[in-house]
Amino acid sequence: MTISTPKWLQAGGLSYCLILTCGMLLQSCGGGGGVAMDVGERQPYVIPDSLLRTLKIDTVRQDELINSMTLTGQVDFDQDKEVNIFPLISGNINAIKVQLGDYVRSGEVLATVRSSEMAGYSNNLIVAQTNLTAMKKQLDATQDLYKSGLASVLDLTTAQTNYDQAVAQLDLAKRVLKINGNDTSGVFSVKSPIDGFMVQKFVTNDQVLRPDNGGVMFTISDLKDVWVWANVYEANLDKIHIGDPVDITTLSYPGRTFKGKVDKIMHVLDPNSKVMRVRVVIDNPDYALRPQMFATVTATNSAHQKAIFVPLSALVFDHSQYYVMTYQGSGKASITPVNKLSQLGDKVYLVDGVKAGDQIIASDALQIYDQLNN
Repeated sequence: MTISTPKWLQAGGLSYCLILTCGMLLQSCGGGGGVAMDVGERQPYVIPDSLLRTLKIDTVRQDELINSMTLTGQVDFDQDKEVNIFPLISGNINAIKVQLGDYVRSGEVLATVRSSEMAGYSNNLIVAQTNLTAMKKQLDATQDLYKSGLASVLDLTTAQTNYDQAVAQLDLAKRVLKINGNDTSGVFSVKSPIDGFMVQKFVTNDQVLRPDNGGVMFTISDLKDVWVWANVYEANLDKIHIGDPVDITTLSYPGRTFKGKVDKIMHVLDPNSKVMRVRVVIDNPDYALRPQMFATVTATNSAHQKAIFVPLSALVFDHSQYYVMTYQGSGKASITPVNKLSQLGDKVYLVDGVKAGDQIIASDALQIYDQLNN
């Protein structure tokens, strides 16, 4: 007996079998009590071990809050170690021995001046010496006459007085000549009274000098100490105090910091710039800082309160908000918004968002932030 296959099965048998098979599979998945997987569900980011080994995990700490203020400033001479040299006599400058910027030593000749006054001082010395010799002879003769009874006591007293005056005149002539260089040739030597640098020069060869003009010839300054004048704006006057430690940087030495302290506050505002000047004294043993250099002055002082802080490398700034990546362990991290209070170097003080003892990622924070946002 032959069994015939229905025509509808012969025409679409393969399709029917596929539909039947799919229906059976769906029935088994839906009715077997299993949990269906949501293929769009987002998995939390876990830091790979290879990356985790390279990250720096730091701890939020608490310390005394240090206020910091950055000011503009300028290097100046230490005026307590600066000497202006004025002409002591009139005359013509014969020769200038040094130039601007030269280092000079105490007693070194800076210039020579041909002077009629010096010639007069030399002449006064010669006259005083001659007069003393004459008065000595007169005194000796009067003493001999007095012993012989040919001179009175008054004559002897007068001769002694004339001699004493001649001695005093000679001493005065010697001291005047010594004060003016002790040169008997009519040349006055201008000498440096201190060791230091020639920082200002206002004279030239053959220039006529007159003491009554009062003009400065040279300025010598010892640059082993310099002053830095910093400008404080009115809004920050209460944030600067005498004794505040200061860090100073310059364009000439970008990797070097000079340290000092505020030692003077002017307490008056400049009428034009509306700033108050404060002075910092800086040790300058290698003469690195030079007058008229511009400087950046960072003054710090204690706020007398505690605050939490994190390293600068732990911060991420995005969409006008600061964030840190807090670390929970086992490669898990989360984004935490924080509010910045102030910054001192690489130390950033925070208002809130984290607490002391929390662990944070202190390196490659931006990379972790991007991964957590994906």
